[in-house]
Amino acid sequence: MDVDRPQAANGEASTSGKQGQKTSADYYFDSYSHFGIHEEMLKDQVRTRSYMRSILDNKFMFKDKIVLDIGCGTGILSLFAAKAGAAHVYGIECSSIAEQAREIVADNGYSSQVTIIQGKVEEVELPVQQVDIIISEWMGYFLLYESMLDTVIYARDKWLVPGGLVLPDQCTLSLCAIEDGQYRMDKIDFWDNVYGFNMRCIKELAMAEPLVDSVEHNQVCSNSCVLKSFDITQMSKEDATFSAPFTLTAQRNDYVHALVGFFDTRFQGLHKPVSFSTGPEARTTHWKQTVFYLEDTLTVCEGETISGVLSCKPNASNPRDLDISLEYHFEGKHCEAHRTQEYRMR
Repeated sequence: MDVDRPQAANGEASTSGKQGQKTSADYYFDSYSHFGIHEEMLKDQVRTRSYMRSILDNKFMFKDKIVLDIGCGTGILSLFAAKAGAAHVYGIECSSIAEQAREIVADNGYSSQVTIIQGKVEEVELPVQQVDIIISEWMGYFLLYESMLDTVIYARDKWLVPGGLVLPDQCTLSLCAIEDGQYRMDKIDFWDNVYGFNMRCIKELAMAEPLVDSVEHNQVCSNSCVLKSFDITQMSKEDATFSAPFTLTAQRNDYVHALVGFFDTRFQGLHKPVSFSTGPEARTTHWKQTVFYLEDTLTVCEGETISGVLSCKPNASNPRDLDISLEYHFEGKHCEAHRTQEYRMR
């Protein structure tokens, strides 16, 4: 597997870390100042081409419109909107990559049509009272980790005209079960016996940190279950705190070592809708999938079910971090398990 620890996702964040207790927010702006993270996102063709198609395949919906691009980065989405005929595009970016975005806009001949504003969305003022369309690539790992969802909702409520477009406008967060014995043995169970010594205290830390992995589709051994649907045009920021029941049905005789979270994104309110998935069955994106290892190894038979509740809420100290609780129940032919595990994405 190609493994990442959770780190800065997309867009902006606050910088309210306590001294000596740094969280991801403390490094957020610096990480987005470096071109490398933008290179990774731009080269993610699933991500970038989905946005390009949603805009350029619906040019008549952008023509002569005022567009706001939140967390514009290098300005690629602003340029797509300008190319589609927008009257003007305002791109807001908090990190210093905004300087390069202005150069990119000028180098491509769009300075009269695109304005890059450096600052936090919650603190800047636009030269216009309202915008017709908001575009943003706000999604983070597990959809909500380090995401800009709060910022998009703030901008929607402050500037979007009644009936205006938010792109993307629909997201779903889903769960499935996987067999992952080899990786678990190498990275989790390793701490049980390290050259003859018990280091289970580190194993507990490893279990509590979900991993961002590229999961192979042949590891998936259950159906997928939608945990939560988000309508970005209507939802409040409080809707990002939720508890959702799930039931997963084993599709073959196998072992379950982890549950995997992923999201689907849709640009539904367009004449020609566009969508993409970050699931294990889809083409890999830079978001990959989020893997929650279970303390129990479940021996499942085809048709048996794992049920439970996943709860997710922003961390109290840094709302761009997540606290996740996973309650699961399994009673099968060969074993049973009833447990609640706590995870943190930092």
